[in-house]
Amino acid sequence: MSVANASSEEISAWFAGRLPDDWFTGAAEVSVDREEIIVVGTLADPEVAQDADEDTRSSAAAGRISRWREQTREERIGIAQAAEQRFGRKVAWGATCGSTSTLFTHVAIPVMTRLRQPERLVLDTLVESGVARSRSEALAWSVRLVGQHTQDWLSELRTAMASVDEVRARGPQTT
Repeated sequence: MSVANASSEEISAWFAGRLPDDWFTGAAEVSVDREEIIVVGTLADPEVAQDADEDTRSSAAAGRISRWREQTREERIGIAQAAEQRFGRKVAWGATCGSTSTLFTHVAIPVMTRLRQPERLVLDTLVESGVARSRSEALAWSVRLVGQHTQDWLSELRTAMASVDEVRARGPQTT
């Protein structure tokens, strides 16, 4: 049964039921868009010396993430295949351990846009200054920057959109 139009909540609930309880220290964070589902869980911190510096802690966390990735590969692939068939979207995995986060093989979707000269000049300035290697990378950098600074507003907007979807679902059905 394909549920390509499933809500984020439904998809998160499916993963909550499907993921092994011992993989993460709490519930996995599941984010969803039209093309991809990203599942990121928090791993237990590795034991390191009390006086270890940040580089040592970071190395230990990276090792923990790498071990988890290798040990869970087959089961993650099976879960991802079931999810992809059910929801019609690719699945990417990630893990967080301490202050280290890693996302594995996620999708990069090309986006076409038309920009007028003032917008192109912004991108070209980012390229010429070395912030980005290309206009495409400069645009991606700009979108990430806007996303970081408007997270509360975007979150509120997504909540409002979910409410609209709920009202539509309760309305008359068209054929």
